[in-house]
Amino acid sequence: MGWVHSRRDHGGVIFLDIRDRTGLVQVVGDPQRGGAAAHQAAEGVRAEYVVAAVGEVVHRGEGLGNPRIATGEIEIVAREITVLNTALHPPFEIDQEEINLEQRMRYRYIDLRRPVMQANLELRHKAAMAARQYLSSQDFLEIETPLLLKATPEGARDFLVPCRLVPGTYYVLPQSPQLMKQTLMAAGCDRYFQLARCLRDEDLRADRQPEHTQIDLEMSFVEQDDVLTTVEGLMQAVFAVAGIAVAAPFPRLSYGEAMERYGSDKPDTRFGMELIDLSATVASVEFRVFADALASGGQVKGLCVPAKGQLSRKDLDDLIAFSKQFGAKGMAWIAVDAEGLRSSILKFIPEDVQRALVAKMGAQPGDMLLFVADRPKVVADVLGRLRLRLGHQLGLVDKSRHNFLWVIDFPLFEKNAESGAIEPMHHPFSMPRAADIPLLESDPLAVTAQLYDLVVNGAELCSGSIRCHIPDLQLKILEVIGIDRAEALERFGFLLEVFSYGAPPHGGVGLGFDRIVAILSGQEASEVDIREVIAFPKTSTGRDLMLGCPSVIDPQQLKEVGILKTVDPAAE
Repeated sequence: MGWVHSRRDHGGVIFLDIRDRTGLVQVVGDPQRGGAAAHQAAEGVRAEYVVAAVGEVVHRGEGLGNPRIATGEIEIVAREITVLNTALHPPFEIDQEEINLEQRMRYRYIDLRRPVMQANLELRHKAAMAARQYLSSQDFLEIETPLLLKATPEGARDFLVPCRLVPGTYYVLPQSPQLMKQTLMAAGCDRYFQLARCLRDEDLRADRQPEHTQIDLEMSFVEQDDVLTTVEGLMQAVFAVAGIAVAAPFPRLSYGEAMERYGSDKPDTRFGMELIDLSATVASVEFRVFADALASGGQVKGLCVPAKGQLSRKDLDDLIAFSKQFGAKGMAWIAVDAEGLRSSILKFIPEDVQRALVAKMGAQPGDMLLFVADRPKVVADVLGRLRLRLGHQLGLVDKSRHNFLWVIDFPLFEKNAESGAIEPMHHPFSMPRAADIPLLESDPLAVTAQLYDLVVNGAELCSGSIRCHIPDLQLKILEVIGIDRAEALERFGFLLEVFSYGAPPHGGVGLGFDRIVAILSGQEASEVDIREVIAFPKTSTGRDLMLGCPSVIDPQQLKEVGILKTVDPAAE
C-alpha cells in the first residue's frame, strides 16, 4: 500500500512505482501475467493516488534491475489493484529538486512525503531515542514541566496566554524550563532531563523558530567537569545514529583564549588562520590608523591568508566593505609577493617592522596579510567574521569533520559599551568561581563564572552553567547589575524562596535539538535551516501557511478571556 509515485505505460504493460516512507517498489499491471483486472485498474491511476496492490513478488531478471532503489531487483506482478483514494495533481512533484519555500510550507503534508523529509523525520526520531536511552542509562529521570508559567525576565519576549478564570491575568509559555528544572533539583530529583518545548516571541531566521526543542538536563551535587563529561557521552550517543564517530574528551578553550585566537566565543577549529596580535610589533609605527587605535587603548591584530587565496583587488575592496559593516573603520592589507611586499601602507611602516610583521605572521610568498585596528571587541568581531568568510570562500574548511569544543571560563559580567552599566554576559544565575567571589564588590568585571558553551564547527549547540544555589550570594550578584533586594524579591522571589529551603549544588545545560538534527542530516553547522528537520515549522514571519495562522479570534472568545479589543491585521 502507498502513493503512486509515477506511472509508465509500455505498450499494454503498466508500471507503477508505489511509495511509502520506506521507499519505492515497482508494481506491474500485466494482463498476461497478473490478469486483466489489475491492468485495467492501473490504467486509471495517477500520481499521488493512494492504492493497494496484491500480487506475486518476482525477480526482475538479469540486467533489468534498478540499482537506484533498495527494491530494484524485484517487482510485484499485481493480480489486484485497488484505489483507496484519488488525488488532485500536486502543486509540485515529489522528486522535484527546486521547490518554492512558500509552496513547501503551504502544502507541508505533501512536502513531507518527499524521501529527504521522511529521512529527516526518521533521523530526528532516532536522535531523540538515543538521547533518552543514554540519559536513562546515566540514571536521569525524564520529567515534564509546565507549559503555563509565570512571566520572568529571560531575554526574549514571552508568548502570553490569558487566564479566563482570573480575568486580567496571564500565563506565559516557557522560553525554557530553567526555573522548573532548578526547582526539581531542590525537590531532590537529582538528575532530570526532558526533550523540552521552548517558545520565544522573537525575530526569526533559518536557525530560529518561535517554538523549538532542546535536550534539557540538570544534575545535583556535581562540579563543572561532571556536566561536561555527561554531555560528551550524550553527543557520542546522538551523533552515532548518523554514523558519525565523536572522540571524547572534547578540547577546552577559555573564553579569553577563544576570543584572542579566533575572535569568537564559538570558534570553528576545522582550519587554522588564527588571529595574531601585532600591537607590540607596530607600537612605534607612525601609520595613523595603527597609532590612533593603540593610543586610545585599542589593539592591532591580523590574519595571514594562505597563498591559495589569490585575493584580487576587488576581493580586498569587498572585504574592506564587509569589515565596515561590523564596526571597523577599515581594513589594511599587505601582499607578500615573491619579489617583496606590496601595499599602499608600506610607506608608513619601516622596513624592520615590515620584516617583523612577516615573521610574526609566518607569511610565505603568495600570502595576503590583513589588519584591523580598533577597540578589542571590534577587532575580535571583525577579524573573526573575516576569518570565517575567507575560510569558506577559499575552501580551507574540511566539511567532513565535526570538531567539538568546550568554551569555558566566561566572565560573569561585561560593561555595556554605550551606557557603561555592568550587565551579565550570559545570565546572572551562574556560580562564580570560588576564588572570585570576593571580587564581586571590589572588581566585578574580573569575576569568572562557571559557565560553559558547547561548540561544533563554529556553531553553539548548548549553553549551561553551574548554578548559584545560595540565596545571599545570588542577591549579591543581582545587586552588581543594579537589582536591589526589593526588586530581586519581586522578580525572582520564587526561585530565592526555593533556594532558602536547602537547594543542593547543581548545574546543567540546554542543547538545541533541532540544530543537532540539522547537523546530523548533513547541513553545515553554522548555516543550518532547522525548518528542514521540524515537521510543521513557521515561516520567517511566524506564519503557518498550511493552517493559516496566526488568525483573528472571534470577539466572543476574546470577551470570555477578558480581552475586549483586538486588531484586525487585514485592516492594518
